[in-house]
Amino acid sequence: MKAQLMAAVAASALLAGCSQANGGDEMASANTAALPAENAVPEATGYFAAESTLPFEAPDFSKISDDDYRPAFEQAMAIHSAEIDQIKNNPDAPTFENTIVALEQSGAILGRVARVFFALTGSNTNDTLNAVQTEMGPKLSAHSDAITLDPVLFARVKAVYDNRAAMSMTVEDAALLEDTYEGMVQAGAMLTAEQKDQVRAINTKLSEVTNEFGNRVREGTVASALIVDSEEELAGLSPAAIEAAAKLAAEKGMEGKYAIALQNTTQQPSLPALENRATREKLFRLSVDRNDQPGEYDTRMLIAEIAQLRAQKAALFGKPDWASYVMYDRMAKQPQTALDFMEQMVPALAATQRREAALLNEKIAAEGGDFEVKPWDWYRYAEKVKAEKYAFDESAVEPYFQLDKVLEDGVFFAAEKLYGLTFQKRTDLPVYHPDVSTYTVFDRDGSELGIFYFDPFQRPSKRGGAWMSNFVDQSYLNGTKPVIYNVLNIPKAAEGEVQLVSFDNVNTLFHEFGHALHGFFADQKYASISGTATARDFVEYPSQVNEVWATHPEILSNYAKHYETGETIPAELIEKIERAAKFNQGYDFGEVVEAALLDMKWHALSAEEAAAIKTPEDVDAFERNSLEELGLEIGLVPPRYRSSYFNHIFSSPTGYSSGYYSYLWTEMLDRDSRQWFMDNGGLTRENGDHYRATVLSRGGTMDYFKMFENFAGRQPDVTPMLVARGLTGDDSAADAATTSDGKLPANTVSK
Repeated sequence: MKAQLMAAVAASALLAGCSQANGGDEMASANTAALPAENAVPEATGYFAAESTLPFEAPDFSKISDDDYRPAFEQAMAIHSAEIDQIKNNPDAPTFENTIVALEQSGAILGRVARVFFALTGSNTNDTLNAVQTEMGPKLSAHSDAITLDPVLFARVKAVYDNRAAMSMTVEDAALLEDTYEGMVQAGAMLTAEQKDQVRAINTKLSEVTNEFGNRVREGTVASALIVDSEEELAGLSPAAIEAAAKLAAEKGMEGKYAIALQNTTQQPSLPALENRATREKLFRLSVDRNDQPGEYDTRMLIAEIAQLRAQKAALFGKPDWASYVMYDRMAKQPQTALDFMEQMVPALAATQRREAALLNEKIAAEGGDFEVKPWDWYRYAEKVKAEKYAFDESAVEPYFQLDKVLEDGVFFAAEKLYGLTFQKRTDLPVYHPDVSTYTVFDRDGSELGIFYFDPFQRPSKRGGAWMSNFVDQSYLNGTKPVIYNVLNIPKAAEGEVQLVSFDNVNTLFHEFGHALHGFFADQKYASISGTATARDFVEYPSQVNEVWATHPEILSNYAKHYETGETIPAELIEKIERAAKFNQGYDFGEVVEAALLDMKWHALSAEEAAAIKTPEDVDAFERNSLEELGLEIGLVPPRYRSSYFNHIFSSPTGYSSGYYSYLWTEMLDRDSRQWFMDNGGLTRENGDHYRATVLSRGGTMDYFKMFENFAGRQPDVTPMLVARGLTGDDSAADAATTSDGKLPANTVSK
């Protein structure tokens, strides 16, 4: 029953990078005609009262003000409550149509408000919107609880669910029924009245505390920018980067100084270029220590409270910990499955970290350095070793990647070749920021498939990272097609400069558009199970697969052209990129594994264990001990996110908690799928259509192992992932990361 409730958790949806804030049309009159007048739904007013009149019901930002959201949320929740009352009080016996479908269609206005509002709080927020979010978060949580914990409503849902064997249903009907029933059970519908009250209190508090965590991280990240006095301290950066640093400092009221903004991850993109070791260390420490020092941005006690609340909630459901509670609908199903999957890689990964650190120390010594590599040195010297070992220079690549060409001649061109899509840029749709551009997407038969919004640039009003979501969800029941946006954080070039992007950002463009394809190819009746409305440990899979086309020769030759000469990127340079990609996996892979395992450690705490974490120092000690237990070189390779700024898992009531492993799990699916594409002819319409039919168009309608088997003809194999990461071959320890036949452990078999 996600359609009418996702508005209440839309803030967490943003973190998913591909999640939904589903709504629906007004309830069908056939379901309510016999109801008494006192159950009438209040009349809606204001902008969100009706669907947008723009193409595809895209939001008309020219008609929405910041002051509209608070009354719109209040009104939408009242209307939704009245719709729920109509379903509850229907005198007819519960049926699939008058209960399950009616629930699916309720909350249309609330969905419209939430989708637009939470898109803005993620990508272009301000003090007014932040205040509304702080106020509405607990109210939305309480509204959601009032529905999912309602015993009368659940009795109707359960009556339909218990009669399912006697009903004639489509695959989608059955999926929606199971999703609705299991969602209510997971929310607490079968708990006692006293336990329900406790769940309500915990949910409200979680909404408040996680919202505060996200606010402090955003504000603390901005406040922790590196400030230096002289251009000499930034030696090694390009003239354009130094100019941008001077401009940022001036914007902060420090004319004559230089500022480098922090990005959301622990490592910072400027570190490899900075020649001054003291500057590198200062930038790194500002990054790794943000939100972890006493003061207004300190998040440590918020983390302790979140961990305690989650463990307490899990205990109410008879679960030993939050991970066991929240993973019920994941592909992996059980925490131990995810842990086993990751921990098997640790021996090979630890060996790789030690081997690569030794290479970096050799390089430092060869240059006359009298120090050993530290985290702030790692990427600088890794690039030097990479340049020697693979004759590869990162700076030589960027001139071939001009943003508009990467998008239109690369990302869009690949979608045309694989799926027959075409794109037409629009200038008639109002947008929420001048940097946003829009496109109509046309399907393989020439029909309009949907609308795409592209928001590429970093700004203070935008949270870190990159993501995809919907303004409008695909649904045959509602007669809607997808309106989708991609948001990135690419540093904007100085005015008048050509907008170039790093190869890492090239991959991000392809990745996020992979999410968009998953949404555009949605082919479902019900919005709740449409497109990217899938399990956390499946949703990143299609986006990662799409990255493979970034370096495919036919695609590259169409978009990777030098911005000055027009020369196509040489094939040998791409070969160097791909060969060099296996180097530095001790860090690149290690920081992700560490973050994923840290996430699982926090959410493996029992209620009693979580309650023992009472001080900021306890939070630091738990994080440190959890990481040291891994056996990895954490002194050299810290996690991609410290707990104090781990937005994925702490900035929303659920988010990616107990789910950051998903990036690794889906990489396994991705690498195996890339192998399938290459084994079957690569970039062809036949392959694209097959992938669309078996995966991209299926939404959340079936078992994920079965979905993968329908695509590949077999169950997933972890070996291609290990090969791609350079964790096989010379390292005998890599053999520990797989069973003798390269398949996943037996406990990953689907139910």
